Amino acid sequence: MSHGLHTHAPHDEAVHEAAHGGTHEPARGLNQWVAIFTALIAALGAMVSYQGSNLMNEVLLYKNEAVLKKTHATDEWNYYQAVSTKMHLMELAVELAPVDRVAGFKDEIAKYKTQKVEIKHRADVLEKASEDANEESRVLNKPHHDLEIAMIFFQIAISLASITALTRRRWLFVAGLASAAIGIGLWGMALVMMA
Repeated sequence: MSHGLHTHAPHDEAVHEAAHGGTHEPARGLNQWVAIFTALIAALGAMVSYQGSNLMNEVLLYKNEAVLKKTHATDEWNYYQAVSTKMHLMELAVELAPVDRVAGFKDEIAKYKTQKVEIKHRADVLEKASEDANEESRVLNKPHHDLEIAMIFFQIAISLASITALTRRRWLFVAGLASAAIGIGLWGMALVMMA
C-alpha cells in the first residue's frame, strides 16, 4: 500500500467540504447572495418582459389604426377624383349642349361642387386621424425600446451572477450588480415616458 500524495478532483473536494462543513464559508455566503440576486433580477425581468410585450401590442394597434385610417382617406380621395371627373364632364356638356339643356347640367355641376367639399372634409379628417395614430405609435415605441434594452441588461446580470456562482469571482458579481442597476434605470425611464 502506498502512502503517497492522494488528490481528488475539484468537484469531489467541493462536495466533501460541503458535506463536512468545509472552510469556504465566505464563498457559501456569496453564493447565497448570488442566488437571491438572480431570483430578484429574474422576477424584475419577467415584469419588464410583460410590460414590453403589452406596450408592443399598443404600438402595433396604433400602427394598424394609422394604416386603416389612411386606407379610408385614400378611398375618399378616389371618390373625390371620381366626382371631379363627373363635374368636368358636366362642364364640358355645358359648353357643347344646346342652350335649353344647359340648366340641368349646371344643377349637376353645383351638386358635384357641394359633394367635393364634403368628401374633401372627410378625407382630411381621416388623414389627420392617420397621422395622429402614427405619432402615438412612434411615441410609444421609444419606451418599448428602452424596455428591450433593460431586459438585455437584466439578462447580462443573470449571466454574470451565474458565472460568479461557478468561479467565486466577486468582481463578476459587482459587474452583474452594475448591469442590473443600468437595467433598472432604463426600466424607470421607460415607466416615466409611459406615464
